[in-house]
Amino acid sequence: MSLQDLPDYRERRVRTGGIELCVAELGDGTRPTLVLVHGYPDSKEVWTEVARRLAEQWHVVLYDVRGHGRSTAPSPLRGGFTLEKLTDDFLAVADAVSPDRPVHLVGHDWGSVQSWEFATVKRTEGRIASFTSMSGPSLDHFGHWIKQRMSRPTPRRVGQLLGQGAKSWYVYMLHTPVLPELAWRGPLGRRWPRMLQRLENVPAGDYPTPSLPNDAAHGAWLYRDNVRARLGRPRVDAYAHVPVQLITPTGDIFLSEKLYDRLELWAPQLVRRSLPAKHWVPRTRPDQLASWITEFVAANESAREDGRPLQATAPTGAYADRFGGQLVLVTGAAGGIGRATAFAFAEAGARVVAVDRDAEGAARTAEMAQLIGSPAAWGEAVDVSDEQAMEKLAEKVAAEYGIVDVLVNNAGIGLSGSFLETTSEDWKNVLDVNLWGVIHGCRIFGRQMAERGQGGHIVNTASAAAYQPSRALPAYSTSKAAVLMLSECLRAELAERSIGVSAICPGIVNTNITATAHFAGVDAAEEKRLQKRTGRLYGLRNYPPEKVADAIIEAVVHNRAVVPVTPEARAARFLSRFSPGSLRGIARLKPPL
Repeated sequence: MSLQDLPDYRERRVRTGGIELCVAELGDGTRPTLVLVHGYPDSKEVWTEVARRLAEQWHVVLYDVRGHGRSTAPSPLRGGFTLEKLTDDFLAVADAVSPDRPVHLVGHDWGSVQSWEFATVKRTEGRIASFTSMSGPSLDHFGHWIKQRMSRPTPRRVGQLLGQGAKSWYVYMLHTPVLPELAWRGPLGRRWPRMLQRLENVPAGDYPTPSLPNDAAHGAWLYRDNVRARLGRPRVDAYAHVPVQLITPTGDIFLSEKLYDRLELWAPQLVRRSLPAKHWVPRTRPDQLASWITEFVAANESAREDGRPLQATAPTGAYADRFGGQLVLVTGAAGGIGRATAFAFAEAGARVVAVDRDAEGAARTAEMAQLIGSPAAWGEAVDVSDEQAMEKLAEKVAAEYGIVDVLVNNAGIGLSGSFLETTSEDWKNVLDVNLWGVIHGCRIFGRQMAERGQGGHIVNTASAAAYQPSRALPAYSTSKAAVLMLSECLRAELAERSIGVSAICPGIVNTNITATAHFAGVDAAEEKRLQKRTGRLYGLRNYPPEKVADAIIEAVVHNRAVVPVTPEARAARFLSRFSPGSLRGIARLKPPL
């Protein structure tokens, strides 16, 4: 879908500095205005998917930077792309589309570079309500960053300089005369769409537009007119006079995360977000960007309406910069570890899909997740052992909420009893949920992550029983051992797609799994007695599920493979690796139930 195909698309021409800018508008013009500024070598079409989502709530404005898309180019080109002239263009657009109200600014790549100028010069004060930056630093801040490392070189600082210098190879190339223009109007321009698909997994379609060769040739002057001048003589007053939201793709091959060290000195009202993705996030992660932008703009608009000072707002929980706005799906979320995990991600600002066979329990978890801090949460009633139901769930989630960033396959049931007393039906029930439920989740949602091509993480809840044999848990331990090996195999396969896989192996945790656990080979009355007895033992142990949830968060953040939780789980893991005979001896002991 192209930008022009979107509903309510309007277009106008804005004259400024001897050129005409092509300006597009979407959404309700009476709502607060968001101005999206594209980067190099793009046109405004790079924002199509983000704009489509934002236009449901905001007045969205996009314009082709001078010399790009359907905007005219300055003549001569040299000296026609300075930051001062780009600021003139922005002010002309803002005055045309929102003359009486400040606009919210969003920039990507060179759109962000120039937007840093807009957000820090005095003549734009009062015209900008907030600024969301991604993949484009202020040239002034960059210049100071370089000078600080050159004036006081340490091995760490020199390494940072060399690392960013290597990432900036294309900047040197764009300063050479004629060659960039020839390349873009020749083979590079023809191959660029396929290169984006292969290297960044940018979906094929109406982007890039046919104007790409000219856009890229003209845009080379963005670098030539500004980079050396600003890096050599950075402004000392480049302080942001608006709240700033910084979105940093952690897989950006052009920019180091270290460029934004101590950015709070230049942007006192700063919210940091990190996104496991590559450079072209407007095309690859429009759902996430739209969610973060909406949240940030809404918070600042609310402050304006209440007469409070504009302020940077974001979830304040641990890892809010890592998970804020991301989509996390948790199975078995009606209680226990699943509910605690949903709440932990909600506290970090993630959007949460709580899945469970218990529809009311899933709905309660979703409701509480929003109260805790999730910007949006949904409850879904699904039996994870039902493959078709899981397929339908995945289709619904992708269509309505986006592709899942973190999948937590947590749903499970307990089964105790000797092997000879465990029926084939018992085996089927425990394997259907504990193993096949995990397989369905990994296969269906994992494929969506892989096809998106921007990474993700899968967490599978196994158990210390996965590596600790027991005469009382043959079926349960088998199911969890299979989950552990499945996780290890998936981790090896999906690593090349930047998808992490973690197996969480709790020991005795105080959850209600004992209340629903089945005990093979006994009558209903005896099963009830054993459930109560086991529940009391777990209660005496009183290891809270919240600690398991914390371990899950840590596993995703640090991409850990196997995570034993609780002291006994860690001890059993140690023995399984260094003294397996000891575990076999313990396994022969009859449980005191």
